[in-house]
Amino acid sequence: MAAKRVTSRCQRRTERGFTLVEIMIALVIFALLLSAALPAYRDWIAAQQLANHAHFIADTLDLARSEAIKHGYRVNLCKTRDGRQCTDDGGWEQGWLLFVDENHSGQVDDDEIVLHSEGPARDGITMHGNRPVEDYVSYTSLGHARLLSGALQMGTFVLCKSGQNALKVVLANSGRARIDKTTDRCA
Repeated sequence: MAAKRVTSRCQRRTERGFTLVEIMIALVIFALLLSAALPAYRDWIAAQQLANHAHFIADTLDLARSEAIKHGYRVNLCKTRDGRQCTDDGGWEQGWLLFVDENHSGQVDDDEIVLHSEGPARDGITMHGNRPVEDYVSYTSLGHARLLSGALQMGTFVLCKSGQNALKVVLANSGRARIDKTTDRCA
C-alpha cells in the first residue's frame, strides 16, 4: 500500500486550460458571428421602431374615438407644427394634436380642451395620410369618423422608415383603426 501512495504522488499533473492559439481562434469566430449578426440586429430595431409608431398612431385614433364618446362632442386629431394649432402643410410625422372641437371649426380655439399634443416623430419615420385623412381625423359623439362636412371618413396612413417595409394604419368605416403590413419598401 505504501508503494501505491508514492506512485500516485509522483504522477505528473496536467494543467487544464486554453492555449493562446485556441483563444485567438475563438475570438476570430466570435468577431465573424458578430459582424454577421449586427446588421440583422439593426434591421430588427428599425422594424420595431416603425411598428411601435404604427401602434402609437392606432392607439391615438382609438383614444380620440373613446374621448368623443365620453365627452359627447366632436374630437379631432390633426397634424401640427407648433403643438398649438392644426396645419394643412407637411406630413403627420411633424406631430399632432388631439382636441375636443365643440364648435366643429376644425381648429383649436382658446376655450377648447387639448387632450394630447404629440411632437415630431423620431428615428427617421415618415407618415402620410391619403386624401380623407391627409390633414385630420374627426370623430362624432357616437364614435364615428366623419369629415367636418359630415361625410364618412375612412383612410389610410402610410408609415415609412428607410430600408423597411411600409406599414399602414387603416381607419375603417366604423371609426376603428387597424395595422396592415405591406411588402412596399420605403426609400
